[in-house]
This record gives sequence, structure tokens and C-alpha cells, in this order.
Amino acid sequence: MKRALISVSDKANLVEFVGELIKLDYEIISTGGTKKALDDAGFQVISIDEVTGFPEILEGRVKTLHPMVHGGLLAKRHDAGHVSQVKENAIEYIDLVVVNLYPFAKTLLNPNSTHEDRIENIDIGGPSMLRSAAKNYKDVTVVVSANDYDRVISELKDHGDTKLETRQMLAGKVFNHTAAYDAMIAQYFSDENDVEIPEKLTVTYDLKQSLRYGENPHQKAAFYQTLKSPSYSVVAATQLHGKELSYNNIADANAALEILSEFDEPAVVAVKHMNPCGVGIGADIDEAYDKAYEADPVSIFGGIVAFNRTVTMVSAEKLNGIFLEIVIAPDFEPDALEHLKSKKNIRLLTTDMKDRKQMSKKMTSVKGGLLVQEADAHEATKSGLKYVTDTLPNEVDIDQLLFGMKIVKHVKSNAIVLVKDGMTIGVGGGQMNRVGAAKIALEQAGDKAKGAYLASDAFFPMSDTVELASKYGIKAIIQPGGSIKDQDSIDACNKLGIAMVMTGSRHFKH
Repeated sequence: MKRALISVSDKANLVEFVGELIKLDYEIISTGGTKKALDDAGFQVISIDEVTGFPEILEGRVKTLHPMVHGGLLAKRHDAGHVSQVKENAIEYIDLVVVNLYPFAKTLLNPNSTHEDRIENIDIGGPSMLRSAAKNYKDVTVVVSANDYDRVISELKDHGDTKLETRQMLAGKVFNHTAAYDAMIAQYFSDENDVEIPEKLTVTYDLKQSLRYGENPHQKAAFYQTLKSPSYSVVAATQLHGKELSYNNIADANAALEILSEFDEPAVVAVKHMNPCGVGIGADIDEAYDKAYEADPVSIFGGIVAFNRTVTMVSAEKLNGIFLEIVIAPDFEPDALEHLKSKKNIRLLTTDMKDRKQMSKKMTSVKGGLLVQEADAHEATKSGLKYVTDTLPNEVDIDQLLFGMKIVKHVKSNAIVLVKDGMTIGVGGGQMNRVGAAKIALEQAGDKAKGAYLASDAFFPMSDTVELASKYGIKAIIQPGGSIKDQDSIDACNKLGIAMVMTGSRHFKH
């Protein structure tokens, strides 16, 4: 008679699975709550202490950590030395292990859980049994997920045992599962101890969905999520309409939400290829959308539009007039939602706005490594500005300059953003020199640049950007400062009658 050791916190489909094992003449060993559930189902189950000859102790902290268990799991069935020692010590083989772990993740996500609750939900015996069984997969079948119950039962019925390739696959699942479990615990302790830069970085993500392809059709891709995904995120958004998101959709929508998080007043952000093509703020959300659209009515086509207020029917009618990939907002008026749903291919998403200021570390893969940094949460404020020119900006000017700086920090460097009347009118990003970025933004703005405001993500290494801005009638400039040639730009502004302020903080975005 073969033996199965079963100890699970997730009891989905457990009774049906064990019933099939018993039909296949398996003897069942179990512990704690799992044994009680199986007893209640009317199954004959052996208690773990009958196997070990030792009671569960220390509130159940020690029950399976015993040679009678691990010897039965780790013994090589075709090794004469192992077989001999098993007989000498009266150890019986365990052929099948079904274990899933204490719900540490669920406990961690429970806002009412205490530190002690979380510690008690760190499983020790479970991972040990899983790892022992997985190491000896040539002789032992190990199951960590109820999703594999049917496959295991089917193979046991058809072949009398699971296939070797199945056991190896299941062993791989175990090590993946226990690695992720340990990574969660390691991250928890790092957070508890304020460890900003751990010597070993262990992170774990769960597969949210496989994607049709990546940036291009020849690239495979997938979308993963963290355990504690913020509610203000693409990963936690609710999709109300449209086909599934693509790799580029997700990246662009994330960029739109990051820009939108800068604003408390009604704001709308349009994004194309992870850069803003239009940003508008207004007295209400409809005015904000009009400004975002007018900022660049050409580039918004095929883009992503994000609202920080409920989408109204007024805006929905305008949105329906152009092709868009995604509209994301905290909510949609019922008639606005139905109107937008009339377009088959548009994707409509809602996201919670309440934790939009929550920042997470930024991770960027490089060949053979990973770059990790804090999110760029720095915000320029009126009190932090340095006034460096003879011409001083007034209060309206300052508001517009700070508006521009909120946007330029989200544009790929080198970056220049032009704003006027609470909307972008020109965006130049991703250029190899600053004057090149300024040319793109100024040429896009054209006549609108007269009396407008220029924001730069980094300092001016020379006065050429100021001189070019003057030709288009720029009224005031905001930039970090910090160049050894700052005075050249200041002198140029004074000569040309342009106000300039410095923030002291650059916003490179690579």
C-alpha cells in the first residue's frame, strides 16, 4: 500500500482528491486541520504522531520535522544503502506529498493582523517537506497546487504512478513556490527593519496574465503583479470593456497614471509611447479634457487618455470621435460608459485614486543585473524656487511654471515642455541635446509659444536654449540650475527680458 502525506491550508477540492487516492489504495497521513477535515468527510486517516511516535509540540510548531517523515521522503528507493538504513530504522516510504503553506500572504494583507500573527503564519515544516519530496522527485510525487490534482489522479489511474517528467515538473513548481514564499517573508523583514539596500534582493511576482506579445509581435511577454499592488495602478484596475491589454497598452497606461498622480485639481493626461502628448487642467474635468485634446489633436490618435475625475457624457461624446486605445478613470457616468462601449476596440478601465501618491521603487533590468532606485517623488514648490533674473515672475507665471515642471519630470530626457493656460502646447523629449528638445517643443507650439512657459528637466549647459526660446516669445523659464555656466543663461534671460527660476532639483528620466 502506498502512502500519501497531506497537509494543506487551501482545502479546495481536497475531499474529492483524497477520495480518489483512497480508491487507488493509498494510505493517508495527515495533520491538524487537514486531518480534521478528512475525518469529518468520513475518511480513515493516520495522524502524523502515529508515524513519528512523537506528539505535536510547541503549539504545532514541531510536528513533521522528524526522521520518520523526512527519511520516508528522501530515501532513494534504488540505493541499497538507503534501503538498508530505512529498514534498520523501521521507516516507511512516503510516495505522495500534498502540501500548501500557511497563508502568510493572506495574513500580511489583512490590515488587522499583528506582527505576531504574521510570524505564526511563517510555515517551517511545510516547506521542509515540500523540498525533501521535490529533491527526491524520482521516487516521490509532490503537489503544491490544487490545479494539479486532476493530472496526478489521471496518471495514477492510467499508469499506476505519475510519469517521471510530471514528477520533475511538479518538483520545479515546488521550488518556485517555496522561493516566492521565502521572498515574501524576506521582504517583510526588510520592510520591518527599514533595510533600504539589502545585500540580497529577493522579489516575487505572481503571473497576472500571459500577453499576446511584447513591444513587437515577435517578442513573447507576460504581465506579473506584486503581492501588495497599490489600488492606483494598471495591475489593480478593473476593465469594464474591450479586448485584453497588450504589453504597450500596459506600459502607456502606467505612464499616464504616473503623470496624473501629480495633480489634485481636475486633470486629463493623454499619452503616446510612454510620453505625454497632451496634459490639461481645468475648473472641471470636461475643460481639462478639452485642453488635453487641443494640446496635440494629432498625437492623441491611438493614445491612452487618463482622467482623475468621473468621465462625463460631455467628454464621452468627444472621446468617441477619435480612435483611442484606452480610457482610464476613477469612474464613468452610466450613460457615458454605455456610449463609449459602442466602440468595440476601446478599452475602458477604472482605478482607485485614493493612494495615487503612494510611491514604489523603480526596477530596471540591465544585461546580467538590475537597477533599483526610489521613485522620483520630488515636487518643486513656490517656497523652494530661486529667483535668478532681473525680470521676476508673477503669481500666475509661477503657477504655470510649476505646472510645467510636474509634466517635464515624466518626459524622457533630454526634455523640454511648454505650457500655457493650464495645458501643454509643446513637448520635446528623448533628445541627445537640450536645444534639440527645445526646437521640437517650440516648433510644435508655433505661434502659441508667444507668452508661454518653458520647463526643462535639467540645467542649461549653455545659453542657446534661452536664445531659441526668446525667438518664439517665451515669457518665463523654470529649470533646475546647477551648471557651471548657469550665469550664461541668467545673463541671456536678463538681456532678452525673460524671467527664470531655478528649482535646485533635476529630473532625468532615462
